[in-house]
Amino acid sequence: MREWLNPAGIPARVSRPLMMLIFGLVALLVAGCSGFGSGASDDVPPAPVLELTPQNGAKDVLPTARISAAAVNGKIVNAVLTNAEGEQVAGAISPDGVGWAATEPLGYGKTYTLAVTAQGASGPEIIQQSTFSTVSPGAQTFVSMNPLDGQKVGVGQPLAFYFSADAPAPDKAKAEEAIKIHTEPAVEGAFYWFGSREVHWRPKEFWKPGTKVSIDINVYGKELGNGVWGQEDRKATVTIGDAVVLKADGASHQMRIEKNGKLLRTMPVSLGKPSFPSSNGVHVVTEHHAKKVMDSSTYGLPVEAGGYRTEVEWAVRISNGGEFLHAAPWSVGDQGRRNVSHGCINMSTADAKWIFNLVRKGDVVQITNSGGPNLRAWDGFGDWQIPWEQWVKGNK
Repeated sequence: MREWLNPAGIPARVSRPLMMLIFGLVALLVAGCSGFGSGASDDVPPAPVLELTPQNGAKDVLPTARISAAAVNGKIVNAVLTNAEGEQVAGAISPDGVGWAATEPLGYGKTYTLAVTAQGASGPEIIQQSTFSTVSPGAQTFVSMNPLDGQKVGVGQPLAFYFSADAPAPDKAKAEEAIKIHTEPAVEGAFYWFGSREVHWRPKEFWKPGTKVSIDINVYGKELGNGVWGQEDRKATVTIGDAVVLKADGASHQMRIEKNGKLLRTMPVSLGKPSFPSSNGVHVVTEHHAKKVMDSSTYGLPVEAGGYRTEVEWAVRISNGGEFLHAAPWSVGDQGRRNVSHGCINMSTADAKWIFNLVRKGDVVQITNSGGPNLRAWDGFGDWQIPWEQWVKGNK
């Protein structure tokens, strides 16, 4: 008698309970076969991996570049960055342990090795190294500045920056970009170049008393053009003092002294005589000397040719060309009447001492009706002689 098979290949006459048992055994066998070989190895965590920056063998790395390490599938337990002499560079592991970074800049033209140790959840530690070298600049420039950090200056004080003469002059645009000026309150200001190595920054108008000025010179590790690199970063915080403005009139032979817009005194003075006239325009105080030898030979006029060499008291410089405010007891009879000096502003000893103690670097001295030429912009801080619309063009 023929037996009909069901789709599972089991004779149709097999009882239903037995059929269910057979199906269950088959299912267990299939499930067991499909899971074969997938046992305990899936529970082992992967080994840690380290990524170091810069990579081993890197050259010409900027000394300000980020030097770092990152761990994947683990944590950094130790990291040491050393130079060729074995000196260690400061660095710190992140709080979560998955990163490390150097916390100080590197040197120019040096070789460094970064060695990092990481630990995973299991298994041995791994150690990875990267040895690299930093860029070697052909020349470096140092940036001097005036005023200096912590100084309080007058409302006429420009911010002056000087790039050292023992290296090529920088690219002007790159140099300006590296010098950051921040003021509180904010003011409109701009750079202006006096030659290839000297740049000044000043506001459109005189500073407002009490202004805080922050200067940040970020040149280290930067190529400033013409093959020259910055030697050192510098910072300074400067405060603007009271608005002290002296107004000397060569026609009336009087000088008004104002502070924050209020008249303090008017005193008799004597400006430069017709053969040695004072310069008209806005001067800025730069130096103080309780005693100063005034020597005309410094600008080419020897004593024997009608010059002078005289020690004076309470001298305040207002131009590099030799103009000072100072005591001149020998000309008291002329003060308030006629101009008899060699370009300076002469006062009595008492008045000169009072002025000396009042003014500070950056205060303003305006000379009018002197009969002489206008102060040249490059003479001392004659910056205010340049109209703003010309100043903002930068003289690049």
